[in-house]
Amino acid sequence: MKTACLLLAEGFEEVEAVTPIDYLRRAGVELRVIGLTGKLVTGSHGIKIEADSGSEALGKDYDCIVVPGGSRGADNIAASPSAVYLIKRHFASGKIVAAICAAPVVVLHASCGILEGRRFTCFPGLETEVAGAVFSGERVVVDGRLITSRGAGTAGEFAVAIVRELIGPEEADELARKVLL
Repeated sequence: MKTACLLLAEGFEEVEAVTPIDYLRRAGVELRVIGLTGKLVTGSHGIKIEADSGSEALGKDYDCIVVPGGSRGADNIAASPSAVYLIKRHFASGKIVAAICAAPVVVLHASCGILEGRRFTCFPGLETEVAGAVFSGERVVVDGRLITSRGAGTAGEFAVAIVRELIGPEEADELARKVLL
């Protein structure tokens, strides 16, 4: 069974977290939701999510790391040395790293330095903060083991792209059919 973790920090964008959580679990991925500051994490619109575990789970290995956006949430993930180390370590070992909204720029580029020379997308306007990478206005961009997406309105497509890369196209197509995507 494939494994993944989704990082939650105060101020995360709820749709960008809950959609991948739901879709990955529907697809049979063993997903661990990690709260960087504890098990109860508050999103950017005041919705509280109970994580499966706290930051102690950052030391484990996963097949995929998912980083939701929300500018404050992305800032808080970027400020976590343990989260940054986890992302860098997984990406360097060829594992999938997926980020949406502000997270590709704030976390993957500014804190992890892993967008260099790669195609990516992000929340409109943030691309101006990235040098050395190739911006695409597509809703979801897959560049090797890197998956990026624009924002809350693309969360379903983002989650299906993760399933496609993690499990395979047939499973992703079946998931998309089941959720009417």
